Amino acid sequence: MPKGKIIVIGNEKGGTGKSTLAMHLIAWLLHQKKTVASIDLDGRQGTLTHYIQNRADYAELHHVALELPVHLSVTVRANPDPQQRKEDEDAFIKQLDKLQKENDVIIIDTPGADSYLFRLAHVVADVLITPLNDSLIDLDVLAQIEPETLTIKSPAHYAQTVWQARQQRASQKKPQTRWFVLRNRMMHVSTRNEKLIWKLLEALGKRINFTALSGLGERVVFRELFLKGLTLLDVGKPKVGISMSMPHIAARQELRAILQAIGEDISS
Repeated sequence: MPKGKIIVIGNEKGGTGKSTLAMHLIAWLLHQKKTVASIDLDGRQGTLTHYIQNRADYAELHHVALELPVHLSVTVRANPDPQQRKEDEDAFIKQLDKLQKENDVIIIDTPGADSYLFRLAHVVADVLITPLNDSLIDLDVLAQIEPETLTIKSPAHYAQTVWQARQQRASQKKPQTRWFVLRNRMMHVSTRNEKLIWKLLEALGKRINFTALSGLGERVVFRELFLKGLTLLDVGKPKVGISMSMPHIAARQELRAILQAIGEDISS
């Protein structure tokens, strides 16, 4: 039996929409009749865990059928000694192996900070999706930019983390991780900054092998959906209780474009 595919939502920066994207991927895969497990590696903040619990609560309160994944929450130790770190890594791999045998896809939502399990998640990733806020400040985790020429000087710390993870996968004779970088919270009008970031991302993508895509815009609807545990895919369904509006339609078009671009990599 083939093992389930591992999809990691990763970035060393918080507030980029990782958990929102993770929940929408989970709902989409479940809608496709895939068996899905999810892991929240940010057990302390627990955004994805709260999202899934909100979904379960909403389904029970409103007597509506909403698909749910098998879910685990993991809290990473702050300062483990070498033995504790090895125990945690071994336990993570063992649990992951079990989930892969029982599910088609495993979604791992990572915290916005480096840790030993954060790095291990990047090593096991078949597909890595990095949401990135649409700004030069957030681009700093991927590349160092020459201020005078506005060109890339070198890959930055998170790009180096991904490179190291790919090296480990290669040493284990595993296929290279397929990497997508999503520009989230984009402005809805074209600007000089927007064109510059596209240019930089496309150049960096060719250099370190990722595909740059448009992501999800900054919309209030995502905060409202989180509180109910709902996704754009649930809006407008019978009994869900939320009618489709223009912001929902626009956001769903953005989501559809993402799924179309990465769908074959994450669902096959």
